[in-house]
Amino acid sequence: MGTKNNVTEFVLFGLFQSREMQHVCFVVFSLFHVLTILGNLLVIITINASKTLKAPMYFFLSHLSFADMCYPSATTPKMIADTFVERKTISFNGCMTQLFSAHFFGGTEIFLLTAMAYDRYVAICRPLHYTTIMGQWKCGLLAGASWVAGFLHSILQTLLTVQLPFCGPNEIDNFFCDVHPLLKLACADTYVVGLIVVANSGMISLVSFIILIISYVVILLNLRRQSSEGRRKALSTCGSHIITVILVLVPPMFMYIRPSTTLAADKLVILFNIVMPPLLNPLIYTLRNNEVKNAMRKLFRVQGSTGEK
Repeated sequence: MGTKNNVTEFVLFGLFQSREMQHVCFVVFSLFHVLTILGNLLVIITINASKTLKAPMYFFLSHLSFADMCYPSATTPKMIADTFVERKTISFNGCMTQLFSAHFFGGTEIFLLTAMAYDRYVAICRPLHYTTIMGQWKCGLLAGASWVAGFLHSILQTLLTVQLPFCGPNEIDNFFCDVHPLLKLACADTYVVGLIVVANSGMISLVSFIILIISYVVILLNLRRQSSEGRRKALSTCGSHIITVILVLVPPMFMYIRPSTTLAADKLVILFNIVMPPLLNPLIYTLRNNEVKNAMRKLFRVQGSTGEK
């Protein structure tokens, strides 16, 4: 007979117990979240409004920016709201929804980065066939596959967790519902589920990281054939991508490549992964890209001239 599930809600410990630190968290993460939403929204609007940003790279960037808006929105608003309450609770269904949403958008972000690396590989290593290979249909297929892969990754993670019995302690030493703390609370042997989590989340992160690093090494080796101007532009673009890959993939490798255990550093590592890449990506992809910066200037000029009329 299966163990009955008696848990209807979970208690979150949050980031800090100190009230002063919670007030600091409210100010800092509220600011970060607003800047994340506005920055990524600006990138999406600029790409869709510009007539010059029609290359596949910008198509994928708009999808990445949308995922970067949604990923922190799955957990950060709840974390910010919890700074006002002494007892931070979340319902069982809300917990599973949060788990699904965080892994869905986080996983999609990783797959989109892989698609962007493939786009850069074709652009630099096979420039004569670039427009043929990276047609509109192919780009749509790669973007759609990234979202579907993110969904499949997340739904597996969620289904494995939701079927576990929770009958005893319901306190999670984290600021949101993640898989490792939930496995720790389950009233059942979670060894097999833990291995599947490693295979699902850990191996996806590790394999994606290896593929991406190898692809960018190949790209950088092929830059020797480019002109100095082409080499400079390609290095700028690839440099942005490599920075993003490190920011996005190193934290989940630390979190999920090991067996189902929780460490003291986990909260800060996953917080960095949820908050910093979505916040920094608009800066990384715009400050190093003259085409995006020029498109943003034109967009603001048009808006300014419209407002004066």
